[in-house]
Amino acid sequence: VQLQASGGGLVQAGGSLTLACAASGRTGTSYTQAWFRQSPGKERDLVAKISTRYGRVAVADAVKGRFTISRDNTKNTVYLQMNSLKPEDTAVYYCAQDPSNRYASASDLYRYWGQGTQVTVSS
Repeated sequence: VQLQASGGGLVQAGGSLTLACAASGRTGTSYTQAWFRQSPGKERDLVAKISTRYGRVAVADAVKGRFTISRDNTKNTVYLQMNSLKPEDTAVYYCAQDPSNRYASASDLYRYWGQGTQVTVSS
């Protein structure tokens, strides 16, 4: 499985960005896909996750009400819509997939990773 992340960039505080993560290769029908982010000197934290089983979704408290995760099964793509961006949202954003569909929050349970896309929010 290969994951290709796109959509990062520079935006002013209060602005919006949409990240996309396209999966290719031998993708199954049951998996969890997630977005993580990492700032310099910090841990890689879960931002949002979505499971193909029942379409369950969850977002981190820090972004609740501002970020939305969704998927387009026809395109094997998961999106992260980010609104009301804040400078503290600045990070490299990574998409990841767990083919075992454990709906986990720990990054080490995700097998496949995209290359990361930089999001910078200016104040």
